[in-house]
Amino acid sequence: MTDITKDAMMPPRSFLSQDAIQVFYRLLAALLICAVLAVLSDSFLSLGNILNVLRQASLTFFIASGLTLVVLTAGLDLSVGANVALSACIAGTVIHKTGSPALGILTGLACGGLVGLLNGIMVTALRIPSFIATYGMLWVLNGLTYWYMAGETLHGFPAGFRQIGSGYLFGLPIPVYLLLVFLGIGTFFAQRTVWGQEIYAIGANPVAARLSGIPVARRLLLVYAVSGTMAGLASIIFLSRLNSAEADIGESLTLPAIAAVLIGGTSLFGGVGTVFGTFIGALILTLVLNGMNLLSVSANWQPLVTGVIVILAVWLDMKTRRRAQ
Repeated sequence: MTDITKDAMMPPRSFLSQDAIQVFYRLLAALLICAVLAVLSDSFLSLGNILNVLRQASLTFFIASGLTLVVLTAGLDLSVGANVALSACIAGTVIHKTGSPALGILTGLACGGLVGLLNGIMVTALRIPSFIATYGMLWVLNGLTYWYMAGETLHGFPAGFRQIGSGYLFGLPIPVYLLLVFLGIGTFFAQRTVWGQEIYAIGANPVAARLSGIPVARRLLLVYAVSGTMAGLASIIFLSRLNSAEADIGESLTLPAIAAVLIGGTSLFGGVGTVFGTFIGALILTLVLNGMNLLSVSANWQPLVTGVIVILAVWLDMKTRRRAQ
């Protein structure tokens, strides 16, 4: 067996690994932020605010979890926000036309998955770099969404459907339960399945992965389809939460999702990171933005702060990689 084949055949990733250590550090950072905000604001530890933080973190996580798999392969999906917008608008239209929330949910998931699959085809079959392919898709989806909506806004969905995004069960927001479900599924898939290990191998060394027999193109199609489907799921949550849909619904969603992935410890260079880490990243980002709101910091500063966090996360990732070499 050649050395390059041995490199690609990675042992199953244990959660008691370097990834777990990085997650632990980020948990400590989240706890530190909580302690600081608890001192600075009397409202931070209120039940209503804690539930709001969990709900907002879950909304970011739905988009970022699928994006994590893409980044693990050293790719990037810049179209997730635009995908959420188009999927939400089409799903909302189906619900209005048919009166069936179930059909609308399936439509949103299918629309998101199809967009993701198209991204994967561009990356694998057309050999277009993921940054360019998904950036182009972002503009295509934006154009389609604005054309489709024609300046109109959809609103007024069935009460049962609205419960998905704004309802409670045993005192917890329903999106938090969905977060726990998909956090468990994503963690198990990435850490404990053969396909998950192959995704890590592709990110670590795509040439070695291909030579070891891993179907690289098919796995890349899978991760982009999953990323798109999770964007479709997020579109349903946002649609039911806002009780409305318009063309610009996804414009502010891509950067926070990327930030959550990077803050959570997933490397832009591929092969390193966890879905659980992305959840912690989404939580940290939400805590920071929530703290700014509680401290009456202008919302105009939030994009700046998010951008700075992304830059710092990438810088730390690059420093960590240099030390490991």
